[in-house]
Amino acid sequence: MTSWNLDQTDLQILHHLQENARISNNKLAEAVGLSPSPCSRRVQELEASGVIKSFNAMLDPRAIDLRVNVFISVKMERQLDDKSFEEAIKDFPEVMDCYYLAGSTDYILRVVLHELDEYNTFLSEKLGVIPGVRNITSSFALRQVLHRTSLPLPREAKSGPPQP
Repeated sequence: MTSWNLDQTDLQILHHLQENARISNNKLAEAVGLSPSPCSRRVQELEASGVIKSFNAMLDPRAIDLRVNVFISVKMERQLDDKSFEEAIKDFPEVMDCYYLAGSTDYILRVVLHELDEYNTFLSEKLGVIPGVRNITSSFALRQVLHRTSLPLPREAKSGPPQP
């Protein structure tokens, strides 16, 4: 696992980019107290190092008629099946998130669908046919209470040498 040695300016840049990834370099530079060239260079370095993974447009699911959110717990027959499961779900565009867990459930998925009828098709033709799946339990979201896209950044940069 890699840890980056981010200074206070890097943290400020990340904060502003999480709030508005379309901010112009000039406005970003002004906001963090740099001239445009060093600011642009820092953003490029944050991208190249993998701190910034990508820039994306965030859509409102309701605007494109994705109204069903399902959280699906999956228990596998045995852990040897995990890699085939993980590869299989990468091909399902409905799966927005997948986490491998410790505990009584092996995976939890967040799936978005247009309508409830699609859920049955997803279960019977996709998730339910993956080899090694032993048990599937689903919970339907009634209402989204909170959704964040910005990660909580440290208030201050850590001191010390960079971590590998």
